[in-house]
Amino acid sequence: MNHPVQPPVELWGPPLFERGDRVRARKNVRNDGTFPGAAMGEVLIAEGDWGYVHSVGTYLNRYYIYGVEFVKRGRVVGMRAHELSREDA
Repeated sequence: MNHPVQPPVELWGPPLFERGDRVRARKNVRNDGTFPGAAMGEVLIAEGDWGYVHSVGTYLNRYYIYGVEFVKRGRVVGMRAHELSREDA
């Protein structure tokens, strides 16, 4: 029986970003229903928006979740590493 290949566990290595790192969103991020005060499907963060890593947490004991404060939007949104790129200050 063939089993699907599981993606690597990010937590086996160090986080790619640290608190205070300036980052940029690589894609639009829409509300999946977990962001309070925003409509389902509303764009929370637009591609190209920049912010600072506010916190580093984990999800499902597999992935790092980066709480990013997007200054111009006034929002802190949890994002995965593949959704972010480092922004040199």
